[in-house]
Amino acid sequence: MTNVFTENDIVKWTNVAPGVERAILAYDESVMLVKVKFEKGAIGALHQHPHVQISYVASGQFEVEVAGVKKILHQGETFFAASNVWHGVICLEEGVLMDTFSPMRKDFIEG
Repeated sequence: MTNVFTENDIVKWTNVAPGVERAILAYDESVMLVKVKFEKGAIGALHQHPHVQISYVASGQFEVEVAGVKKILHQGETFFAASNVWHGVICLEEGVLMDTFSPMRKDFIEG
């Protein structure tokens, strides 16, 4: 389980790739919310996982690829990656993605 409230001063950031940092905000077994900061030019490499993912562009601009289809997304827009679908991003303008996973990503907690 997680805290009921997650305030900025308790958020722990983890460097996950060059120019990419991740903070786990809240989760239980069924769902997880993760904040991911990207520097301009940083890459969220193409990958797949069994979790369903919905990502919200909180700021910035991203080239997003889902299932071989590429689209430029801006603040306020989203993408959906179904279970085991290949997806990834390239940050075109420094920004933040809010990623939701179901079920939660145990690999983020354990690894």
